[in-house]
Amino acid sequence: MLVFLLCLLLSSPPLLTLSLNQDGLYLQRVKLGLSDPNHSLSSWDNTSRDETPCHWTGVTCDSVNHRVVSVNLDHCQLSGPFPIFFCRLPYLSTLSMLDNTINSTLPLDISTCRSLTYLNLASNLLVGTIPESLAEMPNLRFLDLSANNFSGDIPARFGEVSLLEHLNLAGNLLDGNIPSWLGNFSTLKELLLAYNLFSPGRVPSELGNLTNLEYLWLADCNLVGPIPESLSRLNLLTNLDLSVNRLTGSIPSSITELKSIEQIELFQNNLSGELPVKWLNTTTLRRFDVSTNELTGTIPHELCELQLGSLNLFENRFVGTVPESIAQSKNLYELKLFNNKLHGVLPSQLGKNSPLASLDVSYNQFSGEIPEGLCSNGSLVDLILIHNSFSGKIPDGLGSCSSLRRVRLKQNLLSGLVPEGLWGLQHMYLFELAENSFTGSIPKRISGAYNLSMFLISNNQFSGSIPAEVGGLGNLLEFSASHNKLSGRIPGNLVKLDQLGKLDLSENELSGGIPQGIQGWMNLNELNLANNRLSGEIPSEIGSLQVLNYLDLSGNFLSGKIPLELQNLKLNLLNLSYNQLSGELPPLYAKEIYKNSFVGNPGLCGDLAGLCQEMGGSKNQGSMWILRSIFVLAGVVFVVGVVWFYVKFLSFKKTKKGIAISKWKSFHKIGFSEFDVLDCLKEENLIGSGASGKVYKVVLRNGDVVAVKKLFGGSKKDDTSNGSLKDQFEVEVETLGKIRHKSIVRLWCCCNTGDSKLLVYEYMPNGSLGDFLHSSKASLLDWPTRYKIALDAAEGLSYLHHDCVPPIVHRDVKSNNILLDAEFCARVADFGVAKVVNGVNKAQEPMSVIAGSCGYIAPEYAYTLRVNEKSDIYSFGVVLLELITGRLPIDPEFGEKDLVKWVCSNLDEKGFDSVIDSKLDSTTYKEEICRVLEISLLCTSALPINRPSMRKVVKLLQEVVNAENKSKTNNNNNNKDGKLSPYYHEDASDQSVV
Repeated sequence: MLVFLLCLLLSSPPLLTLSLNQDGLYLQRVKLGLSDPNHSLSSWDNTSRDETPCHWTGVTCDSVNHRVVSVNLDHCQLSGPFPIFFCRLPYLSTLSMLDNTINSTLPLDISTCRSLTYLNLASNLLVGTIPESLAEMPNLRFLDLSANNFSGDIPARFGEVSLLEHLNLAGNLLDGNIPSWLGNFSTLKELLLAYNLFSPGRVPSELGNLTNLEYLWLADCNLVGPIPESLSRLNLLTNLDLSVNRLTGSIPSSITELKSIEQIELFQNNLSGELPVKWLNTTTLRRFDVSTNELTGTIPHELCELQLGSLNLFENRFVGTVPESIAQSKNLYELKLFNNKLHGVLPSQLGKNSPLASLDVSYNQFSGEIPEGLCSNGSLVDLILIHNSFSGKIPDGLGSCSSLRRVRLKQNLLSGLVPEGLWGLQHMYLFELAENSFTGSIPKRISGAYNLSMFLISNNQFSGSIPAEVGGLGNLLEFSASHNKLSGRIPGNLVKLDQLGKLDLSENELSGGIPQGIQGWMNLNELNLANNRLSGEIPSEIGSLQVLNYLDLSGNFLSGKIPLELQNLKLNLLNLSYNQLSGELPPLYAKEIYKNSFVGNPGLCGDLAGLCQEMGGSKNQGSMWILRSIFVLAGVVFVVGVVWFYVKFLSFKKTKKGIAISKWKSFHKIGFSEFDVLDCLKEENLIGSGASGKVYKVVLRNGDVVAVKKLFGGSKKDDTSNGSLKDQFEVEVETLGKIRHKSIVRLWCCCNTGDSKLLVYEYMPNGSLGDFLHSSKASLLDWPTRYKIALDAAEGLSYLHHDCVPPIVHRDVKSNNILLDAEFCARVADFGVAKVVNGVNKAQEPMSVIAGSCGYIAPEYAYTLRVNEKSDIYSFGVVLLELITGRLPIDPEFGEKDLVKWVCSNLDEKGFDSVIDSKLDSTTYKEEICRVLEISLLCTSALPINRPSMRKVVKLLQEVVNAENKSKTNNNNNNKDGKLSPYYHEDASDQSVV
């Protein structure tokens, strides 16, 4: 028997030496509960037959007992619920799973991880309340649950965690108030609660008891009231951030007693009064930002004597001059003072002693010359001096400043030659010299600025020819050089600029013909060559510019026939007047509405009176013609008189009805009158009604159709008692009327008197996206059509946000405000109308000023009541989800959830297919739908800061159709099954150029 056992032992594998220890077994149980699309945990399979997991990915053991003490699985794209088996590791002190898609709730028995000192679960998809059992982890020093979807209050039992040094709950959905008992954490060094949905409340004065606190981040926490004086007791505080709240009162002078402070962020509040005067104790301060408040007074000298790196005082009411001492700081890299009432000259030494990178003093009253040494250290990136009274020449030193990316000197009194080198800086993408008195010519050196996208030099005295090198700037989006003295021919190679969106060379002395090959301008939206000396024919290729909606060739010597291909364009403005064109008008334009577009061309013929001139044959015929003319003239006078009395009668009649028509404002050339519109505002023509007004379909006498929106609110009393509201309406609507974009509904005209506020839009035959998508006709919207609608709408919103000055916030983005033309091209409608209606109804109930529609409103609006571009982006994300799911934003099936929460929960529980509209071919287009779904989830991130800009959204959507091949080699996104991290970081390439 003994021999048998001995043989068995010798022949068997060494089980004791090859068996995995208990820590390894627990980690394998962890792996079983997680989805690992990138195979980040492949080493946890233990194919190498390790005894311990100490060499596995992310695992660290102590060197003596080989027990697991740390697990770091950051950025591994793991998904699934929190693995409670981590808590079985008795010596685990550090656990980090940053930036994964850990979902569901945190289990209550997480408290069994009693050895943990460091727990980081930031940037996941955790939901529910924060478990109070976390307070039962006696050794916990570092807790980071930021960028999740936790809701409810901060657990009161947190006050029992005696060793906690770092608490980060930022970027969640926490409500209630910031608890005062947080002031009892005597060990706390970092408290970060920013970007939550807290109820309006004050900054707890008890936070002044946190004598070890180094970092306090309470941005966007719905804070009101004054900044408490008690914060001055935080002698170790290095970073104070109370930005994006509704704090009031003045900045307490005691804030200057923070002896360790390095950064103070108080921007976007309602702070008033003057800045504290004495700053000598805050010698460590490097960044000071109080922008976008209501602060007054002068800039304190002692503040500028500090070694500041960044000083942001923009969008306040500061007066006086900029202290010369600010130029002595060796750290200064950013100085932004725009939108104040500052005057005087800029410090002469500015930029000579520091790595100055960004200078923006726009919209002030500065004068004198631009300081010579702004780029002495070769680091200047942004030079923005718009709308001041700077005079003299541009310093020669800027011509060798190769770091420059944005130069904006518009609306000053600058003159002389532009430094030669400044024209050709390779990194510059925005070059704006408009509305000055610069002279000289555009040099060939412009070819070096190959990254240039905005080239704006209008309203100067530039002369000479446009160099052919401009045609080599392949990234150019806009070239505006109107109102100069440019001469010669338009370079033929300008047609190679296939990204060009706007070309304005009007009011110059250009000659020759319009270049051939202009079909290369496939992205051109606006072409203005008016008032030059151009000759030759209008090239027929112009009809292939599908996105062109503004064409002005007036005031030239163009000849020949008008190309029939012009009828292919959907133009908001067409002006060919005062040329030498001949022949018949294209049928589309042979209407009275277009008459002014062709005046001053004696050779043109058409059905429009006054365009054709017939010659007489003999003297008798001439006499007869004169006689007939006399009778005709008499008849015309009679008819005009009758018509005049009739119009007066109608005017009187309509005035009695309360409709005044004297304020009829048109934004386009229109072929109808106010009477044509007013007569059709009947209930039988009503096609829709919303929160802002009623919409009527009006068929005009000439057969054209328009949509008329009659806004709710407004009365004669309002108009007479509050002229400012009327002025506000007129100013805002005039801004809307100037919008020109293919993806935005055209506003023809408006009426604003009496008890009527009327907006007349172009009519969209397929109605709204919402009505179409949520009806029996939804099956007509296949995926390619829905994708095109999404892209069209995104381009329209991007134009409002990034290309309008000032930017326009829509305020009510929803599927019912996206209209479809006959070819299902989408147009954004009602942009800015919510704001206009707020002005009209300002005296009414508070409910009337809510911006947005139920189901589309961004979560932060509930506690900030502020609407900005990020609010529009959230609403657009909901529209994308509608297109993907075919569901309404609010549905009884969702229970207490909305569409966003329903999609997120279904993705986690059931996967991608569970949220896709059954009417879509999700097999053929799965890749595209999945990518648009990802974009929608980015747009609907709970944190505004994590939502991409609309310009970025357009870029992402454009990449969707070309991403399939790329995804075959990089399959990361597919394997995530629709689960995304809520954190999004905007890349530098997306920054607005405006």
